[in-house]
Amino acid sequence: MADCDCRPLAFLIGLPFAILSLILSLLGAVIWLIGSILSCICPCCACFSILANFAMELVQVPFKVMECFIDLIPC
Repeated sequence: MADCDCRPLAFLIGLPFAILSLILSLLGAVIWLIGSILSCICPCCACFSILANFAMELVQVPFKVMECFIDLIPC
C-alpha cells in the first residue's frame, strides 16, 4: 500500500472538507495575529501565547484533513 502515490478520488472526496478547513485556517491566522499583537503588548499574560498556539493548529487543519482523506482511500 506504500507504493500507491496517486489517489485522485481521495482528492475529490476530500475537497469540500478541505474548503471548510481552509476557512478555519484563515480564522486561525486572524486569531494568531491578534494573539501575537496582544502578547507583545502584555508579555506577562500566558493566555495570549496559548491562544496563538491554538491558532497555529487551526492553520494546519487543511493539510491534516487532506492527508486523512488520502490515507483512507485505497488504491
